Amino acid sequence: MKIKDLNKKDWNKVIQYAIKGMHFDEYLDNNFLLKAYGRYFWYLEYTNATHVISAYEGDDLLGVLVVDMKNREKPNKSLWKNLYIRLVDFIQNVFFNGGITPYNDANKAMFADYTKKYTPDGEIRFLAANPDSKTKGIGTFLLNELAKREQGKEIYLFTDTNCTYQFYEHRGFERIGEKQIILELSNNVNLKCLLYRKKI
Repeated sequence: MKIKDLNKKDWNKVIQYAIKGMHFDEYLDNNFLLKAYGRYFWYLEYTNATHVISAYEGDDLLGVLVVDMKNREKPNKSLWKNLYIRLVDFIQNVFFNGGITPYNDANKAMFADYTKKYTPDGEIRFLAANPDSKTKGIGTFLLNELAKREQGKEIYLFTDTNCTYQFYEHRGFERIGEKQIILELSNNVNLKCLLYRKKI
């Protein structure tokens, strides 16, 4: 495995990793909406990133880690992508009862409690590995690269019980927040929002 810049041609792979790994198909039963939401999610994470760390084996993308470090430049800001994000936000609010608003509200409440005790330096916004790869340790490899770049920093992340949150617990992250919610999208989804922290 090697750390390389993410190739734009691999964006669709990243979106598919997100759809599979975060089980977006449980929220949306329409394939067009699923792809549109996957692209929305990727644009939201990518444009807010200060680090996009990618693991490759040759030219094959194995995984990607997206991080937002406080008070750093976000080099991937884009007017077009921001317009796409705003459009999907509008559609969610009008047609899907606010879409992921309960998720965002839960995260804001947990973050407010977290920052009463800790001062975060950055957020892991997204971490995904190729679910079909036979290569082991991709996520750990990406986290180790982040630790090399940002040693000693206080990092947090949001996830939920629909994702493989146990991965973070096995790598020393501390769960410091949880809130039960229901998302009313194509299907009603009952899940628990989680907040983890670690000094890396």
